Amino acid sequence: MNNIIARVMIAGGMLICLSGCGTLRTVSVASLERPRVYSGTRLDYYAIVGNVEQIETEFKVKPTEHPFLDIPFSFVLDTVALPLTYPVSLYEALFY
Repeated sequence: MNNIIARVMIAGGMLICLSGCGTLRTVSVASLERPRVYSGTRLDYYAIVGNVEQIETEFKVKPTEHPFLDIPFSFVLDTVALPLTYPVSLYEALFY
């Protein structure tokens, strides 16, 4: 019983963290000029170093509120999404 409660709490915590995920923010508003490959990780990195200009010009989305907490989750989700984001980025680079 305790094992089930612990799993539910972990899953709930992960869902809360994903609600502000940089990857979901950047991939969901993707267009031709915006980067896709590891975009959530880059968004969090720019938010950590305070590069607001880069965020506004490159991504055009609001950064996550807690980039230090989000960057490992964004890295994992960006890695999982890499088989989808890389071919699209490569296609755009070759044909647009």
